[in-house]
Amino acid sequence: MNADLEKLVRLHRAETELKRIELELAELPRLRQELDDRVARERSRLDAARAGLDASQKARKVHEAAVQDFETRRSKYKGQLMDVKTNKEYTAMLHEIEGVEREIKAREDQILEEMEKAEALAQEIKREAAAFKVVEGEARAERAQVDAREARLQDEAKLATAERDQAQAAVPEEAFGRYQRVAKLRGSGVSEARDGMCQTCHVKIRLQVWVEVRKNETLVECDSCSRILYYEPLPPTVVVEP
Repeated sequence: MNADLEKLVRLHRAETELKRIELELAELPRLRQELDDRVARERSRLDAARAGLDASQKARKVHEAAVQDFETRRSKYKGQLMDVKTNKEYTAMLHEIEGVEREIKAREDQILEEMEKAEALAQEIKREAAAFKVVEGEARAERAQVDAREARLQDEAKLATAERDQAQAAVPEEAFGRYQRVAKLRGSGVSEARDGMCQTCHVKIRLQVWVEVRKNETLVECDSCSRILYYEPLPPTVVVEP
């Protein structure tokens, strides 16, 4: 292979590897956010159940306080029965007592409903707390994996950066200029040619160009994307005797 072409291929591979690592590193914040969101969703369900229980307990206390007030009024009305002087006043007082007793009954029914609701919510809290504990544990383990992956990728990035810098320093200025012009426009300056086709832009190579590319003796550009083409011969097939 042409010496300049070989150096450009080495640079291309080093840059491609570095880009791959950088893309993986750039993906890690999203993975962490997904883990945080998963934990937050489970926490919100647990918090909602706890808030529901708190609201139910507060509502029960309100109804209990109302029952006490109504019972006080009933006692007051019953005490006033002894002081009424006419049947009309007596009937009116009985009507007031009946109304208060209806309110007491309604409030007691609501207290019972809140007690049943609180019991169900307490069970829900237990389930949600158990589910949250599982999700939190899983997220913690996955986050540790992400952290370990980040550390590994950072080490790989240092090695890849050093390889890229060394490969770039070895490329002659003129060849690097050609490579760089295309890389700025296309994202990469070199492409493998295989089966008569540029493997990056996927355009078929003219026959005479393909012949030159297969020799790997000069810097040949793709007619479509202008990337410098190189040919990677397939390894020889090993025939196993029967």
